[in-house]
Amino acid sequence: MSLKIGDKAVEYSLPNANQQIGGPEVNLEQSRKANGLVVAFECNHCPYVIASVGRMNALAEFCAANEIGYVGINSNDASVYANDSFEHMEKRAEKGMPYAYLYDESQSVARAYGAKRTPEFYLFDSENTLVYRGRMDDSPKDPNQVSSTELKDAIDAVLSKTSIRVPETESIGCSVKWKV
Repeated sequence: MSLKIGDKAVEYSLPNANQQIGGPEVNLEQSRKANGLVVAFECNHCPYVIASVGRMNALAEFCAANEIGYVGINSNDASVYANDSFEHMEKRAEKGMPYAYLYDESQSVARAYGAKRTPEFYLFDSENTLVYRGRMDDSPKDPNQVSSTELKDAIDAVLSKTSIRVPETESIGCSVKWKV
């Protein structure tokens, strides 16, 4: 099962590795803001995520300033990559992260959303309706090579209440590390 454009956000309540933002557990209702929500499936080890951290942090700050919630969700199997454990998520959050960083240990949220890669983004409008899914931009490994910013363009469209020109893209990154 996978969320499609027009579907409602799937409920979640997950442990938060960044308790400075959101407390020990965060759910969908706590995540969303007046103008919507960005759900970013990410992890600690993926080189695409690592190269995108600065841009993701800046985007989360932009969202916060514009009443759009932003959460990161790590659904990777930590037995495959120990660096994706909750303890390592907490260490990453301690270095500075402007959003809640949630641990989907059962992988049920990633399955419900249809997440395939890290990083992969889902943008919901003020009605909790999926309006964009896919990549942040066309060059997650090298910010100097970015030529299109589909997620930011979609956020701008939500804020200006105009239609989203490109509502879906293929995400670029590592595959979600599923439990066997």
